[in-house]
Amino acid sequence: MPYRYAPYFVGFVLLVIMTGFWASYFAAQRAVPLAFHVHAISSMMWLTLLIVQQVAVQRRAMELHRILGKASFVLFPFMIFGFMMIINRAAQRFAVREDAEIAALGPAFGVGMGIAIAAYLTLFFLALKHRRNVKLHAGYMLATPLILFESPFSRVMGNFLPWMNVIGSDYPHAILDTIAISDTLVAVFALVLWARNRKHGAPWLVAAGFTALQGVVMWFAPFVPAITAGFAAYAALPHALTLALGIAAGGAVAWLGWEAGKIPARPRAAAAG
Repeated sequence: MPYRYAPYFVGFVLLVIMTGFWASYFAAQRAVPLAFHVHAISSMMWLTLLIVQQVAVQRRAMELHRILGKASFVLFPFMIFGFMMIINRAAQRFAVREDAEIAALGPAFGVGMGIAIAAYLTLFFLALKHRRNVKLHAGYMLATPLILFESPFSRVMGNFLPWMNVIGSDYPHAILDTIAISDTLVAVFALVLWARNRKHGAPWLVAAGFTALQGVVMWFAPFVPAITAGFAAYAALPHALTLALGIAAGGAVAWLGWEAGKIPARPRAAAAG
């Protein structure tokens, strides 16, 4: 079974999430918006599912693995729904210029989350399409935590490891420094995994591409008026519409990926006579 240390890798991502969001979410003294609860619950459920699935395969509990695989068809759209709620929350705050930070960085957060959603949709589709190739399927599924890593680790960096910010922009752009550095670390890690097994390393190459793109686009977003205008236009859309589109995208990718991975039907023999 490939990636035998995967449960520890995913567990480390969970630990980083707990550390990065401890003060602002897990130990928050004030009420937390519903969007944060949905995003946190769905994302952590996804990581837990990956751990249990990997352990199930390693212990040859294939029936449990298949049951959890079917559960992912429900959990995945729910996770995309949580991402959309976070984008909508940022858009709502940006529309009223709630504070200087969101006014300056709201569009960057929005476009960054959009790239993350695109990465998840791509990786899950490819995981289902290649489900009959164990190494590719496992790689695409296990690449999804890399997309989650940037946000909590950038907070860990800002709160506990400020020396890692070698860019040194002024506040609030310094927040995007930590995001860019976090994405860079993830991309390098993914490229190392790709280099170690290029034959089955496509999942890590895809993840590296998305994380590198996210880091660059987010860092430059405040200097691109079109991104600001686009996010302002997004903020004017009905939230019900964007949330519905998020669920629809998650469900459609699950169905399309499953269909793409089916074994082609053999042509029927020509009728005799």
